[in-house]
Amino acid sequence: MKNYTVAVLGATGAVGQEMINILQERNFPVGKLVPLASTRSAGETLKFRGEDVTIQLACDEAFEGVDIVLGAAENDIAKQFAPAIVKAGAVFVDNSSAFRMDPDVPLIVPEVNAEDVKGHKGIISNPNCTTIITITAVNALNSIAPIRTMTASSYQAVSGAGAGGPIELMEEVEALRKGETYEPKVFSHQIAYNVIPQIGGEAFEGYTSEEMKMQNEGRKIMHVPELKVSCTCVRVPVVRSHSVSVSCHFDVPVTVEQAREVIAKAPGCKLVDDLAKKEYPMPLDTSGQDIVYVGRIRPDLTDDKGLCLWCCGDQVRKGAATNAIQIAELLIK
Repeated sequence: MKNYTVAVLGATGAVGQEMINILQERNFPVGKLVPLASTRSAGETLKFRGEDVTIQLACDEAFEGVDIVLGAAENDIAKQFAPAIVKAGAVFVDNSSAFRMDPDVPLIVPEVNAEDVKGHKGIISNPNCTTIITITAVNALNSIAPIRTMTASSYQAVSGAGAGGPIELMEEVEALRKGETYEPKVFSHQIAYNVIPQIGGEAFEGYTSEEMKMQNEGRKIMHVPELKVSCTCVRVPVVRSHSVSVSCHFDVPVTVEQAREVIAKAPGCKLVDDLAKKEYPMPLDTSGQDIVYVGRIRPDLTDDKGLCLWCCGDQVRKGAATNAIQIAELLIK
């Protein structure tokens, strides 16, 4: 099997580190790893397959000879280096939102639209983490009856805001236990013992940028250009794994039994749905792995052509790092 030179842009961040771990876990054929970061981390080392690898400075010249670049940096960094990556002949699998809605850039969830990879022109985008988890859960339903609208509410873990999110949650809990005050830095309000119903700035008619991603990215991934989604994204005091409550509305009725059958067989999904036994998806169970758990499937009592469900997935792994490496695996096939 051919080995590949793989660069990780933003190698020292939470997603970048997870990408490196998953490359090892999935035994991706890496002949040479090129971790890239800012001047703050360049020159340091990290472990890959038991050996020390030196972190290099992210610059245009760093992409020469690279086959695949896994992007784990912010939008501005992705936009800055994308031309150099493409010019060097590498394929850029980018986790930022910089290129997601570009019509020339495939937006991929491998379990849903793997064939779209073939249309890339040097850049492939990883969708938003909540979108990946939700679309993985509902795509099997869309295959038996096209989804015309969805109503969704996400319950997003603090680690979705970066490494500082869990630290702030824990420090707030400790400060409150001691009767001390704590000034939030990562979140706009106290997150301990609270929920914050805003992620992102206002984008459209009172919906935030995070909320609009479910509709806009979902349309592109599932090839349903008329899909309409009303979404509310909420930050909750959970460390890891996002949860989403979804109501899907179809042109024809879909029974609960049909839904359970297709979701149980759907790639990337695990059916966990037994209310009597108190078995349903939960963040604690889905953290640290790559499967989206789906349960609480039931009729939508407001629409005889609708179904409700609940899903959970690890937003750092399947919602970001693992999905990107699955895309890279499609490329080398």
